[in-house]
Amino acid sequence: MTELRIGHLSTMYHSSFILMSTDWLERAGIEPKWEIFGGGPAIVRALENNEIDIGYIGLPPTMIGIDRSLKAKCIAGGHVEGTVMIATAKYHTLDECNNNNTLFLEQFRGLSIACPPAGSIHDVIIRNYIKEAGLDEEIRILNYEWADMIPEAIMDGEIEAAVGTPSLAVVAKRYCDAKVVISPEKLWPDNPSYGIVASQNMIDNSHDTLLKFIELHDKACRFIRENTEEASELVADTIKMVDADFVQDMYMISPKYTAKVSEEYIASTMRFVDVLHELGYISGKLRQEEIFDLRFVKKLQL
Repeated sequence: MTELRIGHLSTMYHSSFILMSTDWLERAGIEPKWEIFGGGPAIVRALENNEIDIGYIGLPPTMIGIDRSLKAKCIAGGHVEGTVMIATAKYHTLDECNNNNTLFLEQFRGLSIACPPAGSIHDVIIRNYIKEAGLDEEIRILNYEWADMIPEAIMDGEIEAAVGTPSLAVVAKRYCDAKVVISPEKLWPDNPSYGIVASQNMIDNSHDTLLKFIELHDKACRFIRENTEEASELVADTIKMVDADFVQDMYMISPKYTAKVSEEYIASTMRFVDVLHELGYISGKLRQEEIFDLRFVKKLQL
């Protein structure tokens, strides 16, 4: 058995929860060592410190890490359009504001919007969205190191709006008298909500292990797409904190799960380069080959 140290998030729509719930990796000769983190930036730090071999992570945090000399690359996709905005019932949706971003955001002037950690994909997307509307001086972003703390803050009345994963949207609807006010595809089309990022050491020295992992990651993504009800039951049984209906609702909010690295995925990722630079998160302009290593998905014909 080959040990593989995997950093993951509590995000239930990631293939990690399918792989944790099955023996697929073990049967392929991989002994997974799972470690959970509060957000993408924490996974980047773990990669920098050689604490993990691969991570489930949004690409903007990865790009920030690469800019500061992290030796790692995205070797497979995972999901696109995984950022939604929710707010309590009194606020209008973007659709109700005739898709006018500025008009929509005006209702949050002087307020705070909760968000996962600074440098996470959600953080970058919402900061850019507000900046483009010219309201970055009027609306504050309140970052939470652990995204799981955001629903509690809504229930306690500390905040009234937030951005985050489809899981947040389902929790907000069920427990916080809140709703989706901007759907995933309207915040940033085709955004790389997560991919599989591997250390350069793994890429150079563990090619076969990474191929096996990506192949099973792809199998898990297909399982979510094609057997959504069964996948929902499996994840709910593993987590024990939610029911299968919760997981299925989450899957349906943003249903684009794939290990493939599409041209749209890459193009959307490269759009982040200028945004990250403008926001001061990176010092220079990263090239595609500094972010992606496509040899694995090409060999698997994904």
